[in-house]
Amino acid sequence: MNVLKALSSTMAIDSREAAEMVGKEHNKLLRDIRTYVEYLGEANIGQSDFFIESYYINSQNKKQPCFLLTKQGCEMVANKLTGKKGVLFTAKYVMKFNEMESKQSPASYMIADPIARAKQWIEEQQQTQLLIEKNAVQEQLIAEYEPKITYLDEILNSKNTMAITQIAADYGMSAIELNRVLAFQGVQRKVGGQWVLLTKHMNNGYTKSKTYTNDTGAYPRTKWTQKGRIFIHNLLESLGHTALVDEQIEIEV
Repeated sequence: MNVLKALSSTMAIDSREAAEMVGKEHNKLLRDIRTYVEYLGEANIGQSDFFIESYYINSQNKKQPCFLLTKQGCEMVANKLTGKKGVLFTAKYVMKFNEMESKQSPASYMIADPIARAKQWIEEQQQTQLLIEKNAVQEQLIAEYEPKITYLDEILNSKNTMAITQIAADYGMSAIELNRVLAFQGVQRKVGGQWVLLTKHMNNGYTKSKTYTNDTGAYPRTKWTQKGRIFIHNLLESLGHTALVDEQIEIEV
């Protein structure tokens, strides 16, 4: 959340882009930045004014570290460069920030007209909310790509996933009812139209997100794995809900 607050009001460039500008391997620039961050910490100087820790997903769907460099952060990197490299990097990042500044609307508190100020404030809040929603969905995707592998995971390692509607039907419930139960029990919450697991449940391999497209755009939807289905089954049983199949077996017996 601190990163999102910083990004909502701070212009910055990705360290991967900065590495290209400098003509240096990204991992080597990360090493330099971590050294700068260490020095800043020793001097009790705020790191986020220069470098904001972040991450990205690589082509193997793995979470990888990076930094977002503010203009001051770029200046710090530039000060360590000499000759042609230093001059070219300075020119590139100055042009980049000038371009971002030209596209940026003034902050709401800087606008004198009360109506215009209110409109700008609403837009800022909407942008911040979009960042929060995007971050929440991305966290779930990362957790799904990096599940904790156990013996049970190997047994249940099936490509078949189920929609919540299918699982709910096994208990004579609607998808809306089951989603509400899971939300009330602290399993999930709704973010931008998609049900997303709470952090404590993300790394257990319960869900897989799939994206569906139509004429209006692309929409991510949560599907449940067989392991997630067992989790829901155990939870519902603890709440007194019995699967219809089990109820029928009890009647026959």
